[in-house]
Amino acid sequence: MSEKHLLLVLSLVVGILSGFSVVILEKLISLIHNSLTSWFTNASDNFLYLVYPGIGMLLSLLFVRYIIKDNISHGVTKVLLAVSKNESRIRPHNMWSSIVASSFTIGFGGSVGAEAPIVYAGAAIGSNFARYMKMSYRNMTILLGCGAGAAIAGIFKAPLAGVLFTLEILLFNISMTSMMPLLISTVSATVISYIFMGDSLPFMCNLSAFQLGNIPYYILLGIFCGGLSLYFTRTTIWLEDKIGSIKNVFAKWALCAASLGLLIFLFPPLYGEGYGDLKPLLNGYPSSFQGETILSFMLDKPWLVVGFFVLILILKVFSMTFTNAGGGVGGTFGPTLFVGAIGGFVLARSFNLISGSPSFVPEANFVLVGMAGLMAGVMQAPMTAIFLIAEISGGYELLIPLIITSAIAFGTTRLFEQYSIYSKRIAKKGELLTHDSDQAVLTLLKMTDLIEKDFSPLSIEDDMRTIVKVVSESSRNIFPVLDSRSHFQGYVSLEDIRKDMFRVDGYEKRHVFNYMRSAPDYVYEDEKMDSVMRKFEKTDAWNLPVVKRDRTYIGFVSKSKIFSAYRKELKVLSQD
Repeated sequence: MSEKHLLLVLSLVVGILSGFSVVILEKLISLIHNSLTSWFTNASDNFLYLVYPGIGMLLSLLFVRYIIKDNISHGVTKVLLAVSKNESRIRPHNMWSSIVASSFTIGFGGSVGAEAPIVYAGAAIGSNFARYMKMSYRNMTILLGCGAGAAIAGIFKAPLAGVLFTLEILLFNISMTSMMPLLISTVSATVISYIFMGDSLPFMCNLSAFQLGNIPYYILLGIFCGGLSLYFTRTTIWLEDKIGSIKNVFAKWALCAASLGLLIFLFPPLYGEGYGDLKPLLNGYPSSFQGETILSFMLDKPWLVVGFFVLILILKVFSMTFTNAGGGVGGTFGPTLFVGAIGGFVLARSFNLISGSPSFVPEANFVLVGMAGLMAGVMQAPMTAIFLIAEISGGYELLIPLIITSAIAFGTTRLFEQYSIYSKRIAKKGELLTHDSDQAVLTLLKMTDLIEKDFSPLSIEDDMRTIVKVVSESSRNIFPVLDSRSHFQGYVSLEDIRKDMFRVDGYEKRHVFNYMRSAPDYVYEDEKMDSVMRKFEKTDAWNLPVVKRDRTYIGFVSKSKIFSAYRKELKVLSQD
């Protein structure tokens, strides 16, 4: 079987297995959650919400630290790194370890989503099947994307959203012929999900018909979601960095567990994924937390209701970050949908209170469209946001406001933030593959593969006799000059010594330092290729020395070698 046909067969297998992974994860989360809460009979039992999330985080922490012994958090970011840095190879344990750890985290009430862990598991399934079948890097990357897309399709029963997620967030420069494996895997995962989890949509809701007169308010919702996206992304990264500075992992867990328990005790919707608390908002009936929180009195006053949900909107970012930073395993995908829904509700309820009419704008519509708006801003994937929300709710009649709000939220966010929450950190390190073919190829090129080490070195004290001997035994026209510790000092060019090579008299009087030139710049062994190319452009050189950080000589890298490798890599990426 040719690799092209094998790719189609494996895309079906990967889609089916990813679909089963979704079913297993959802069943595990539901089983743990029901076992912990189904026996609650009175309000005093709710005090267990203070400790449940911390226990789940601790179980995940111990599982990851002592059994897996690998960092499996931030699944989507890890998949991007695998494509960018590790030739799309993901360790085999990720096919199941993310499922186990996230089921503990979310089942016990961790305030994160199940989507990123299952994306990591699906991508690992695709990567490892491709590696086992010894497929090329390109096809391994496609199968990795098939697994990730199938995971999204399966968990939301949304095959088109799975394809768009893979194209917008994970992959780059994919050809149309590569669409067939993606379609096969996402549809097969969706079918598995329907068979084992029923045919109901994840977010059934009671929507009102779209009215043209509401377009200005959807525009305002888009701007609001754009600003909220900036808050979500930057606060998450800032808080993760702050908590990450705590070196003791158990002290970190204790702080995060206590903080998360307190937040959930005060605001019950922060418990778990929170999707269940969105149903009242999507169907137009009021939420009630009587007996569940000491703040339930806020739901008795119209504007205090808005304040209550504003606090939830703000604090969801903190509860999510506490969960992940404290040892839990979960993603930002679910919290993004949750915060977007709450943001849409807050804005719509504010419009209705200001106008004096409870139906001035349809609140359920704004809740749904707000989910798409925040996805478009935080993930910077507007097409995924539009069609995912339409698919998971059956809300295709709201396609116009979905497009308007998502586009404006995306544009507003991009004015201030170039990268999504998944790619921001790795983009700063120059490790992100993008949809720009040039940047993608430069990221794929590795400096270690391009260093040429067949240059004959000279000592700074060598005379012409030694130089001539070295030149006669070399096929190069550049000779690095090193000191006694192999530190690079400069180089001698054959062009500069050619005239004096044949003047035998006075060999002992002419030394390397008489001909040595300084390098116009240095390239470091771990330097990113786009930085190397900028140095070549700045210096107009054809060869630059490669050194360690202490200037220990390693070799040379040439512009022609880079161009040759670039053309070869571009050909691999571009072929059908």
